[in-house]
Amino acid sequence: MATRLFMSGLLLALVFGVSDAQAAGGAHIVDDSEVETPGVCHLETWVARYLPGNGYFNVSPACTTEKMPFLEIGAALQHYWDETINAPLFGPAIKVNFQPATVGGVGIGLDLTTGVNLRTGDLGLVNVIALVTLPLSEGTNINLNAGWSYLGSDHLPNAYFYGAQIETKVAWDLSLMLEVFGRANSIAGVQMGVRFTPKNSWFDFDFLAGSFLASDQPRFFTVGVTVRY
Repeated sequence: MATRLFMSGLLLALVFGVSDAQAAGGAHIVDDSEVETPGVCHLETWVARYLPGNGYFNVSPACTTEKMPFLEIGAALQHYWDETINAPLFGPAIKVNFQPATVGGVGIGLDLTTGVNLRTGDLGLVNVIALVTLPLSEGTNINLNAGWSYLGSDHLPNAYFYGAQIETKVAWDLSLMLEVFGRANSIAGVQMGVRFTPKNSWFDFDFLAGSFLASDQPRFFTVGVTVRY
């Protein structure tokens, strides 16, 4: 049970990086294809709370330079804990955009992330995930993710990861999101929530609720803040 809960927590950090305030990323599990705005950096922080009492915390800075507007380089510190497991992971996170998303077009990107357990030195997480964004309108996108994930603590360390998300802007500063995600022959889940971006600000606020699709798995609630500078 503890191992399955640990894997559940790691799934919350499969994807890093994000571009503008209406994009995926941050506390979302499914990501879009876009990188951060060239010349801008961001700091994504979020905490997920399981019932009863387990938790997951993430801090991930990243930047995109004007000289390489297709490349986002960052890192992530992830910390999962419960009654028996305390597993801080740290590693680089790189996101490449091969084709920007435009209305009527298709955005294509690639996410590369790794995490090493800071207590043991063991490799705990590796992801190579293809990112596709399908813009349906100026305020509505469908994001699709697929690729390989390695979770060192799972009974099936190497597995295919998949995810799909729809996000839509419903007001000037509010957007809604619904996503499904999982690993082949393993756990799957669903998450939904809202993102609040105050007008003319460099802040995003995420309020999310999710559940894994198994009878012995907990629901989780997530609060996230992204700051751009």
